[in-house]
Amino acid sequence: MTIERTPTTPSLTAAVPLASRRSVLAAMASVSALPAFAQFRVEVTGVGLTQLPIALPAFRGEDTAPQKIAAIIKADLERSGLFRSVDAAGVQLDETTRPDVGVWRQKGADSLAGGSITRLADGRYDVRFRLWDVVKGQDLGGQGYAVTQADLRLVAHRIADYIYEKLTGEKGVFSTRIAYVTKAGKRYVLWVADADGENAQSALSSNEPIISPAWSPNGSQLAYVSFESRKPVVYVHDIASGRRRLIANFRGSNSAPAWSPDGSSLAVTLTRDGSSQLYTISAQGGEPRRLMQSSGIDTEPAFSSDGRTIYFVSDRGGAPQVYKVAASGGSAQRVTFSGNYNISPSVSADGKWLAYISRVGGGFKLHVMDLASGSVTAVTDTSEDESPSFAPNSRLIVYATKQGGREALMTTTLDGKIKARLAGQSGDIREPDWGPYQKY
Repeated sequence: MTIERTPTTPSLTAAVPLASRRSVLAAMASVSALPAFAQFRVEVTGVGLTQLPIALPAFRGEDTAPQKIAAIIKADLERSGLFRSVDAAGVQLDETTRPDVGVWRQKGADSLAGGSITRLADGRYDVRFRLWDVVKGQDLGGQGYAVTQADLRLVAHRIADYIYEKLTGEKGVFSTRIAYVTKAGKRYVLWVADADGENAQSALSSNEPIISPAWSPNGSQLAYVSFESRKPVVYVHDIASGRRRLIANFRGSNSAPAWSPDGSSLAVTLTRDGSSQLYTISAQGGEPRRLMQSSGIDTEPAFSSDGRTIYFVSDRGGAPQVYKVAASGGSAQRVTFSGNYNISPSVSADGKWLAYISRVGGGFKLHVMDLASGSVTAVTDTSEDESPSFAPNSRLIVYATKQGGREALMTTTLDGKIKARLAGQSGDIREPDWGPYQKY
């Protein structure tokens, strides 16, 4: 039995991961300074069925500021799929101004945010804003921040989170982070970036492949697989200090790390006892525990948010499908039945959705399953999708693909109606993972 292989498949040799998921064909049974390719821009496409109209005039003082705060907020909200911007060109409105809500109602706005940005004597920036319910004429509150220039984008994301939560009742994810890997020439770089792809910082750079980055539940660490010792080995990397520790370097391949929700352990794929099998191991390292005995090849584990279940990919039925097993081990149950090739499972934090990649007519497309009903929706029109990962509020998915012949990171709403392209200028972009909510 032969299937197309992803780079996270544990029996890959050191030479194979030079190609990405999109191009590797293999038998399963027989990332500092910021170079040009790390820069992104956001292009939002699509129209959602229900969107909240909001007006976001330019902040007072933006013209002389290094970041256009209102524009960043606007892009964040539009990318969520739940907001539609109302034209506010030429309007000056700051946090101290009580707006004429009648004018904004005529423009079609349901809500309105105004603010200001001021350079302080110590070089920092004072950023303030206020949010208004135009329909009710109600002040919905505001906030103020004094930050360095480097944190202006983060402030804009936090303001977008505030607006999103006030108007939807759910937490925003705009101030969270994503991790991903690029390959340019022979150089691999593991990046940590804002949720819109901007402000990318290198966490690790290597001439050998780096694959399968996975955020710890508290957002302070990344697990990943490195080939620097000429074989796949699992490390855990502390983002703030840059220090890392070796987790799995057993005989054969060590691959596909996935954190338990409490951060105490990881699920990994090891070939130490022969074929690729699932194990759990302490986040500090130590002796792994095998989850089950399988005649097939099991890989790509992903924990459910309650920590009770591990989803994974197996060819035990003859072709790769998504299965699940209790985190304590036991018998596996098949989850995907549509299509004959399904890989890369990701489970939403609310436990309602499973995202995965399915081969359709020779292409690889992102699909979303409603776990309660089992109904499946194809959410993309591209054919080289890989590595889906849910936002922590379960509302968006980030994935890598090719669009218009170019490598790209994309986000999509669960119904596929709103997509945002975070377009890399060059280099191969792969394996994004969306980090958790950050604590402030």
